[in-house]
Amino acid sequence: MLKWRKSSFTNPETCVEVAKTPAGSFLIRNSNSRDAGTAEFTDSEWQAFIKGVKNGEFDPDKL
Repeated sequence: MLKWRKSSFTNPETCVEVAKTPAGSFLIRNSNSRDAGTAEFTDSEWQAFIKGVKNGEFDPDKL
């Protein structure tokens, strides 16, 4: 069974959850629409994304 974690920055309109699979990939979903599906990322893709977020590369004014 997957252990989903919800971001502490979510609110009723923006609920994001992430889970790590037994195979080591990462799943992301909208907790308000759990049946809508998930996005899956490899460990290396996830790590690159997290590093980019921490580095400010995905700030709205940079997109």
